[in-house]
Amino acid sequence: MNRPGFFYDLLSTLFERPNLARVKGDGRSITALCEDLIASEGEGAGHSMGQQILSRFSELTPEAEVAFFEYLTEQMDIDTDRLMALTTAYQADRTPENFANLLDAAEPKRQELLRRINRVSGATGELVKMRSRLLKLLREHPSFGRTDVDFQHLFGSWFNRGFLVPRRIHWQSPANILEKIIKYEAVHAIDDWDDLRRRVEPSDRRCYAFFHPAMPDDPLIFVEVALVKGVPNSVQAILAENREILSPENADTAVFYSISNCQAGLRGVSFGNSLIKQVVEDLQTEVKSISTFVTLSPIPGFCRWLQHQLADQPNAPVAAEDIELVMETGALGKLGGQSQWLRRQAAAYLIDQKGRNGMPLDPVARFHLNNGAMVHDVHADADLSSNGVRQSCGLMVNYLYDLKKIAQFHEKFAEDHTVFASKEVKTLADAAATNSNGRKMING
Repeated sequence: MNRPGFFYDLLSTLFERPNLARVKGDGRSITALCEDLIASEGEGAGHSMGQQILSRFSELTPEAEVAFFEYLTEQMDIDTDRLMALTTAYQADRTPENFANLLDAAEPKRQELLRRINRVSGATGELVKMRSRLLKLLREHPSFGRTDVDFQHLFGSWFNRGFLVPRRIHWQSPANILEKIIKYEAVHAIDDWDDLRRRVEPSDRRCYAFFHPAMPDDPLIFVEVALVKGVPNSVQAILAENREILSPENADTAVFYSISNCQAGLRGVSFGNSLIKQVVEDLQTEVKSISTFVTLSPIPGFCRWLQHQLADQPNAPVAAEDIELVMETGALGKLGGQSQWLRRQAAAYLIDQKGRNGMPLDPVARFHLNNGAMVHDVHADADLSSNGVRQSCGLMVNYLYDLKKIAQFHEKFAEDHTVFASKEVKTLADAAATNSNGRKMING
């Protein structure tokens, strides 16, 4: 990911763009500024109003924030009467003019408002923050979901793969970027600078991130990679302080052990698939000995699912109360002697448990399976951190990216949600006993 040349020199200048400048307001309310910005024809005046809108929004009280999103949702929605009239006109006469008018009517005014605000230097990151605040309100204000659809539509264009800049994160990377890696790590917390150094400096460790030129100091997503010999079964070994560093040429496996999305406001905008493909491509070029690409992934929904399943299973070797205690304390407790039983239940959960839409219940499984991976193995006592125990009962999964079968697996998963798994994982799932309700588990 370190490619010289004019194009990357050009991108480096984009990474030096200034942040949003705060401006003094002129007395207009934020909604009045929005109306005036939509009606404005002048670029200079529009730039000033966009800056004022973003400055004003950052200072809104919670009540005023709700009122603002209600204004966007209701007052800047589609004019359905106009849309119906223009639909009728286009049905009668399909001219380019009628088509253009129909498209204009079919788009909410708030989309154009967001586009105009985004013309302000530094506005893209502010709009991402704006959406993150909107997302927090959706549960209590579901109608705001209409506004969120517009954010998703625009962000899907603004943050498509063609605009993303891949960068490898080194120990020599700028301090503000390294601080963000510590802050945004969402899977295995980075304790301090020494911990971060162990993850990015050794020759058998890599960290890669996607950036956007409009948000140069904020990674969108990053992945941490370990170069190892053989498929690992524990994150403790990967993160150990005193582990022996492996020469890259002696490694045969690249392990994606942590993938962190950094921007809450970009939820639903997918970067992970593209980043994994980019990293695989780069590692194939850089380290010729690497032939296997796997993850070491958590099972974030497993403990809660297992607790629910155990509620009416009196003959199970573990009680629902035991799982509840695990989730409360982050300690395995009575589960410590049930490694094989837990592996069986986890395998059944990953392979057989689907939601109403036919997709796997587990979000991490959905992500990797949709990317074309397969469930390769399930490991007990693989993440003994309090977080790993609380969410996954200490279990982790290897998802294998078989480069020859990725396209085939992805197509089948997209078509009918087929979950591909190794023979070992299928055997584990089949070994989970079936109760009277037809649910796989429980008697071990």
